[in-house]
Amino acid sequence: MNKLSVKDYDLKGKRVFMRADFNVPLDENSNITDDTRIKAALPTINYILGQGAKLILASHLGRPKGEVKDSLRLDPVAKRLEELLDGKKVIKLNDCIGEEVKEAISKQTDDEIILLENLRFHSEEKKNDEAFAKELASLADVFVNDAFGTSHRAHASVVGITKYLPALAGFLLEKEIDFLGKATTNPEKPYVSILGGAKVSDKIGVIENLLDKVDDILIGGGMAYTFLKTQGIEIGTSILEADKLDLAKSILTQAKEKGVNIILPKDHIIADKFDKDANVKTTEGLDIEAGWMGVDIGPKTVAAFKESLSKAKLIVWNGPVGVFEMEAFAKGTKEIAEYIATLDATTIIGGGDTASAINHLNLADKMTHISTGGGASLEFLEGKELPGIAALTEK
Repeated sequence: MNKLSVKDYDLKGKRVFMRADFNVPLDENSNITDDTRIKAALPTINYILGQGAKLILASHLGRPKGEVKDSLRLDPVAKRLEELLDGKKVIKLNDCIGEEVKEAISKQTDDEIILLENLRFHSEEKKNDEAFAKELASLADVFVNDAFGTSHRAHASVVGITKYLPALAGFLLEKEIDFLGKATTNPEKPYVSILGGAKVSDKIGVIENLLDKVDDILIGGGMAYTFLKTQGIEIGTSILEADKLDLAKSILTQAKEKGVNIILPKDHIIADKFDKDANVKTTEGLDIEAGWMGVDIGPKTVAAFKESLSKAKLIVWNGPVGVFEMEAFAKGTKEIAEYIATLDATTIIGGGDTASAINHLNLADKMTHISTGGGASLEFLEGKELPGIAALTEK
């Protein structure tokens, strides 16, 4: 990565505007249910403070669509940050621009961190509005992007602000680029990718980019049924993207031509309805009978996936292989995750639902890298340049 890092710049005495990704899940009482993203920002936060700089943190939360929503205020984040930062005071403001914000920042002491209010309460944030970006920039001397999860979006606090301030990469952003870069340029071999999730359309770009790099692609989750259907296999009422059948067929042909082994399910866990209380059974073979839907990979598929993974030196996993949110349909994802945790391979988990599943199974410390960005990691694996990274200052 040829961009300036926080380590390349003298931060002493400077005000630093750090864009973090504190878009954390909240329950109905506004309690944080997973603080992974907050913890992931701590190394950069602690480094900036250790350099004698004053820190202003900014993030979005949820999708307020340009309106102020009390349920999406960043107060729970401020509270959790203060607990994690042991002795530092976190002052949460009620806006991210304006006179009150400027005044609070002018009075900020060295042992205080300021957290601005949800950036997306202003519709200008998503529009990458120049005046809004300029106002954010006026609060600081230096900009640090440590929000990999939003770096695929050209928003004001990610891209616009970089026109007015030196723009540096934080440690989390560097780490993401480093690990995901290993999967896209000169990857270790054998390289196996597991792709799951509901839709083929979400993963087309990734598959096409991976075909020149991987040895095996293991396909599970809802997207597998579209591939199976192209081969004349009965899929019952399983999820199907009928308009992607030709594309799925073409991907299978390309893979064959390039010598990439695409492994599709050999059997399925099926249910008579999409419900945790559904009747559930395992198919003998590939066909799914009428009135039933595939909800997870079966034991023969788990065995085939493990066989492929056992040889891998690099594993990239994006998307669960079953409906892991429902206990009855989570077995395939759980077995694959537990197996990967035992392997001597570089294991990269591509954010989003897969990261949630790994965290839920308490296997995070057994993986080499868990990306904090679902959409961003997908776009990176597709080989796209992320606007938030492109906008940083060159070394």
